Amino acid sequence: MKAVQRADLLPAPFSLALRCLVLVLLCITPRCQAVQAENVTVLEGGTAQISCRLQNYDGSIVVIQNPRRQTLFFNGTRALKDDRFQMVLFTPRLVRIELTNVSVSDEGGYFCQLYTDATHHQVATLSVLVPPETPTVEVKQEGVEGGDAELTCVSPRSKPAATLRWVRNGREIPGLVSQQDNGKTFSVSSTIRIPVERKDNGAALSCEAFHPALSGQRRVRHYRLDVFFAPTVRIVPPPGILREGDSLSLTCSVTGNPLPRNIQWSKINDTLPERAEISGPTFQISRLSQSHNGTFLCQAQNNYGRAADHYTLLVYDPGAVVEARSAMPYAVIGGVLALLVFTVICVLIVTIWCSVRQKGSYLTHEASGLDEHGEVQEAFLNGNDASQGKKEYLL
Repeated sequence: MKAVQRADLLPAPFSLALRCLVLVLLCITPRCQAVQAENVTVLEGGTAQISCRLQNYDGSIVVIQNPRRQTLFFNGTRALKDDRFQMVLFTPRLVRIELTNVSVSDEGGYFCQLYTDATHHQVATLSVLVPPETPTVEVKQEGVEGGDAELTCVSPRSKPAATLRWVRNGREIPGLVSQQDNGKTFSVSSTIRIPVERKDNGAALSCEAFHPALSGQRRVRHYRLDVFFAPTVRIVPPPGILREGDSLSLTCSVTGNPLPRNIQWSKINDTLPERAEISGPTFQISRLSQSHNGTFLCQAQNNYGRAADHYTLLVYDPGAVVEARSAMPYAVIGGVLALLVFTVICVLIVTIWCSVRQKGSYLTHEASGLDEHGEVQEAFLNGNDASQGKKEYLL
């Protein structure tokens, strides 16, 4: 005993070795009694079984104490009023107690002591793991189109400290990790800062927490990126031509984040018609007339800007359209008739000209024949040789 007491004054490794040596020496004698303890690891909220194994037990006193050296059981009898501790087994070979609803405050060394001629004791170390809950995402800086979004993933409590990872489209996003010691547990955070555009609105991100107590699993917090941007406005025009008596229906298609709550309809340089009906993004006018002609405007705005689009209404007169369509065939017929008349006149002119030309040629030949006949007659009367004259004129 003096050797054991003096061993307490030595450094821990030497003290432990000396104690073991003393126990070995003591157990050389027949029927040596000894006790062994087993370390236990359990999840917070679970159940731990603390066991003390006995050798050559002869009925000596067995005491089990908690880390604060409070006696829990004395030879199987409860000594501390804590219903979470139960004696589940007491035999000459094994003493076992059970602790339910374990918390980190229960962590530490539990003493198995055997009182014989020499006191024997062993320490069973209880380790408590605290798995992380699903992490949370905190928005440190809102994402505005053209700027940066700053997000922080937080795991407020775990033991040991959890490992956090940001992921987007299957790729890890490096984050700035910080860790805080809260006594027996740790809080961990990971912060990322990413540039954002309008197209990034609604992008899927996730923060994953890894921990030994999860047995290879992970706790995941999914997050949709929220990017704020000014609205865009587009008026969807009606199909076809609008005529008097028709109905007009316009739809103002608006995007933006946040989506504008109020949509304003107006008419440039004029007031809206009395028969105009407005229901949110829809604008309607029944029984159109040419007095409704003009440019209509749709406007929307949010905290990040405003936008507008316009539509020019032109109502056609059905009567004017029908009259123009009716006049078209007559114009075509008149043109065709004029072309025919012109063609006939041209043919007549050509015919007359050709006739006149042929008649002039006939008269010329007839006059030539008369001259020849006169000359022959004159030669005959003058007594000239008829054969000579005939030969001359016949030629």
